[in-house]
Amino acid sequence: MRFEFASASQIIFGAGTIKELPNICSQMGKNAFLICGKEVSRFHKIIERLNDHKIKTDIFSVLGEPTSEVVCAATEKARILNCDMVIGIGGGSVIDTGKVVAALLKNEGELIDYLEVIGRSKSLKNPSAPYIAIPTTAGTGAEVTRNSVITSIEHHVKVSMRSLFMLPKTAIIDPDLTVSMPPSLTASTGLDALTQLIEPYVSNMSNPLTDSLCREGIIRGSRSLKAVYRDGTNISGREDMAIASLFSGFALANAKLGAAHGLAAAIGGMLPAPHGIICARVLPHVMEANVSALCIRGNDSRFISRYNEIAKILTGNNNANFNDGVKWIKELCMDLDVAPLSQFGLVEKDFNVIIEKTQRASSTKGNPIQLTDEELYGILAKAA
Repeated sequence: MRFEFASASQIIFGAGTIKELPNICSQMGKNAFLICGKEVSRFHKIIERLNDHKIKTDIFSVLGEPTSEVVCAATEKARILNCDMVIGIGGGSVIDTGKVVAALLKNEGELIDYLEVIGRSKSLKNPSAPYIAIPTTAGTGAEVTRNSVITSIEHHVKVSMRSLFMLPKTAIIDPDLTVSMPPSLTASTGLDALTQLIEPYVSNMSNPLTDSLCREGIIRGSRSLKAVYRDGTNISGREDMAIASLFSGFALANAKLGAAHGLAAAIGGMLPAPHGIICARVLPHVMEANVSALCIRGNDSRFISRYNEIAKILTGNNNANFNDGVKWIKELCMDLDVAPLSQFGLVEKDFNVIIEKTQRASSTKGNPIQLTDEELYGILAKAA
């Protein structure tokens, strides 16, 4: 057996660890490009602390999921300001934007040169500028992954830019920063994390190291997601979800995902639906389709055994099987008020385009078995 594992150079986890940011930055440079979400005022104290440490800070706000236009605008601004380090503090969109900006600051060419599927898929030649990733949500695990997901409005699809050079220099995971998340965001990001733990565990590229992280992450996510959805001040639950998210990032970066994320990439480029909601709506139906396909034409029973293992963890019942796990996820979606995808505009006439994009998606290549177009069509019909 051969496998690789790569992550951020330094990972700092714990309540209150955001206070360590100025000292970390002072070792990297003097001119920081800070990328955050729309609520800039939330980070005024952090910016003041950076200034107190003689670190000049310029701010760029990412108002939604990163598009190629937003990423290019951020990169241009960082270049003009001659920034020597990048800080991304926010959700996955912010952190993904920061990874690309840090990479392009040290590499020639344009964004399109490095994008998969719609671009030239060129490899980065130089290491990125020092990058510090600080998540304020618990779901994407983007702080420890080697890729960024970018929406191309022109092509109506989400694609990745990917390189080992894009791994952050430092990741600071402070669960206290996630307490302010509203229930809807808690649900969508948490469901993303859970999907990113389940899919790598049954991926055709899983390995013993990611397996252990997935199992622990599923335990924490399944016991705490509903709790923090109902009570955002549940500190132990927030810590569980922050760990689940972190572990999901480790897993997806080193064991690939599956058809649920392949579908989510295609759908997300066409509909204004949160990524985690899309994942949650398609996940149980992907699981059903995978097990059915494995039983009919698969030759590796270990994947079905793993789906049964997942069911035991999710339900807390050692006698549970795959069907119980699917039922648990469907009930979780109901408990978290996850809307069907038709409410976001998913219609049958778009299915063929989505299927075509899904079959080409990088995530789909990690699925335990290749699903047919007809099987993907059935998944979409049920998720709608």
